[in-house]
Amino acid sequence: MSMPGGGMGRGMRNFMSEEEKAQAPKVSKELLIRIFSWLKPYWKQLCLTLLCIIVSSILSILPSVLTGEIIDKGLYGRNLPLLIRLILLSLAVTFGSNLIGVAESYLNSWIAQHITFDMRNQMFRHLQSMSQRFFTSNNQGDIVTRMTSDIDGVQRIITDTFTSILSNVITLTVALVAMFQRNWVLALLGIVIVPLFTIPTRKAGKTRWSLTNEAQECNDEINGILNETLSVSGQTLVKLFNKEEVEYQRYEDANRRMINLNIRESMAGRWFRVVLSTVSSIGPMLLYLVGGILMMKYDSDLTVGDITVLVSLLSRMYGPVNSLLNIQVDWIRSMALFTRIFDYFDMEPEVKNVPNPIIPETSTGSVKFDHVGFYYDYPHTILKNVSFELKAGHSVAIVGPSGSGKSTMINLIPRLYDARGGVVYFDDVDVKRLDLSWLRSQIGVVTQDTYLFNGTIRDNLLYAKPDATEEELIEACKKANIYDFIEKQPDKFNTMVGNRGLKLSGGEKQRLSIARILLKDPALLIFDEATSALDSISEQKIQDAIDPLIASRTSILIAHRLSTILAADEILVLKDGVIVERGQHADLVKQGGVYTELYNTQFGKASEPQDERSEEGRIAGWNASYTEGED
Repeated sequence: MSMPGGGMGRGMRNFMSEEEKAQAPKVSKELLIRIFSWLKPYWKQLCLTLLCIIVSSILSILPSVLTGEIIDKGLYGRNLPLLIRLILLSLAVTFGSNLIGVAESYLNSWIAQHITFDMRNQMFRHLQSMSQRFFTSNNQGDIVTRMTSDIDGVQRIITDTFTSILSNVITLTVALVAMFQRNWVLALLGIVIVPLFTIPTRKAGKTRWSLTNEAQECNDEINGILNETLSVSGQTLVKLFNKEEVEYQRYEDANRRMINLNIRESMAGRWFRVVLSTVSSIGPMLLYLVGGILMMKYDSDLTVGDITVLVSLLSRMYGPVNSLLNIQVDWIRSMALFTRIFDYFDMEPEVKNVPNPIIPETSTGSVKFDHVGFYYDYPHTILKNVSFELKAGHSVAIVGPSGSGKSTMINLIPRLYDARGGVVYFDDVDVKRLDLSWLRSQIGVVTQDTYLFNGTIRDNLLYAKPDATEEELIEACKKANIYDFIEKQPDKFNTMVGNRGLKLSGGEKQRLSIARILLKDPALLIFDEATSALDSISEQKIQDAIDPLIASRTSILIAHRLSTILAADEILVLKDGVIVERGQHADLVKQGGVYTELYNTQFGKASEPQDERSEEGRIAGWNASYTEGED
């Protein structure tokens, strides 16, 4: 006797946690229209899939119906030729049903893969357009989950939930029609009996769902212990504090709980199968009993073949009924998945192009801040009424205590964020009116935290200019003081840099990033603490690369080297988001303000070994000791 469809896997899957119930989305007409809009481009394939489901469902029932003919006309009728034909027909129908099932599976998979392909592409493009605030405010793991697991779930919805509903409804309908054609009394009895068999399935499913959740929590605890205690740092701490026995006891306790839960889950499934197997035999027995009574007591025209067909169809109804009774859970989860994905699609980029943006033919890189204000979260203001002008070919240095808003200022120029008040001009045009792609192509930024992709040196350089020639690569690397290092490597430009450039030192990564910016050839160069985290030798090499660039291009410098600051045409002193001082080094030192305080504070710590009457000594003291953190 066949078991009711669905089994333990389906029973477990069709129960919702309390959190899922609380967060169940509201299913609206608009949501459904939006979901099916993704299916619209593939409506022809969908129609073909639907046809396959209908034909396959009908054909899958026919062998059960043909069984009655085989018994009554073939066996009882002692008609061997007919018996052979019926058997061959039954085999052909079964083969045809399976063949169409393969076609249906292929179409299902094809449609699901193409929809997820479309969805991933659109989601990636959408995320690429999101402003910097989105990536700093949202958990990176959650962003990746929407791109991967959630969209992968859409594929399962199409191949499982939607097609399962159609297939089960059609199979159930065909089975019921066939049963009523045979005998309406036994058909009604079957309708009453079938739902009763789902009760033990649901009860066992709830039990195993609960045990599985407990086991998962216990497994997470075990993994946490392993990650903490078997890592290099964790093992060092355990040994230094003599906690080997304590950690072993923690692991043993968690491991024992896991074993007990696994045993309980295994036995819950075993007892369920025993009960279900027993209960499943009651339905056919009742049909045999009632059918026999009708045949023997009431001279019904029922035949043995009819009763056999009805029993077979009853067994075929178990799976679809059990699935449809639990379809609400799958449906809610499916809607929740689409809702999560659509939540991201509905997020509007804060920074985007205006209609008909301006694309100038050339750029000088000039910058102007006109009473600019900015905050990440109101009312905590970062910049307050900031105004300054950087003319083409000139340079400006921005100094100030950590957290004063220096990096925030430069982030407003390429529109990583938009000013909350005032106007930022680039080439005398409001940056909000310029084409975003053009604007960012004219700006090169070298930051303290250099990011390199996991590839070769050549790959990372060509990211700035894919069509760069070998001569251009060499020239850029020479200007960045990194070419000699590259030439010493066995693979030269094809040397792998590792994940985030981990195979290179901090100075090597920084110089490589400068070479990358030189290949980009921007109108405005921005150096944001480009040497603050490096040793003095690496710092000097980078400074030697930066100095000629400052002299030849429009530049903004956030730097801690006094020699770099002295090279700027103007120094801006920022404190608490306000430009409190501006001018040349000599004038600012005499003012006795914030700049003087920064200057004296650093030299008070580092200038004693130097000749206090020597400006070179004071510069060395500044360079050795003044290190700023990130804003």
